Formats: sequence, C-alpha cells, structure tokens
Amino acid sequence: MELTREEVLHIARLARLGIDDVEIDRLQGELSNILENFTVLSQVNTDGVPPTAHTVAQCNVLGYDEPAPSLTTEDVLSNAPDRDGDFFRIHAVLE
Repeated sequence: MELTREEVLHIARLARLGIDDVEIDRLQGELSNILENFTVLSQVNTDGVPPTAHTVAQCNVLGYDEPAPSLTTEDVLSNAPDRDGDFFRIHAVLE
C-alpha cells in the first residue's frame, strides 16, 4: 500500500510534526513499507490459534513481600557522610 504525500502530511499533522519536503518523501517510503508488512501479516493463517493478550502465559511476576532480617538504623547510618539523628542529611536539592 503506497501512501500519498497528502496522507503523510495528514499523519504528520495528527502527530503535531512539522516536516519538510525531503522528510515527506522519506517518510512516504518508510511508512508505505511498514504498511506492506501489515498486509503480509494479515494474510497469515491463524485458524485454530486462540486470541491472546500476551505471548507468554505469566500471571504474577512480582515477588512475594515477606519480612526478612535487615540492617539496623545505626548500621545503615554508619556509612552516611552526614546525619541528623536517625536521618540522612543531604545538601538542599531545591533552593
């Protein structure tokens, strides 16, 4: 499927892109090639293939949140260059 210059300009306007004549010519070819790939894909026989949302059947990939021993506050703050009680002291980020 070959896109026209007008179609490329319309797509560029929808994407709020300002393109010049050289870019229109380049994008016309590139977008046409992409659409050709979809034409090929639409001809693939998918009879008997169930529709899927994901190619890999994973449900919950997050780890379990289980309590575990950790460092004490004093151990953590022992590496701090500066501290204020039980808190790290840092240089101001915003003035």
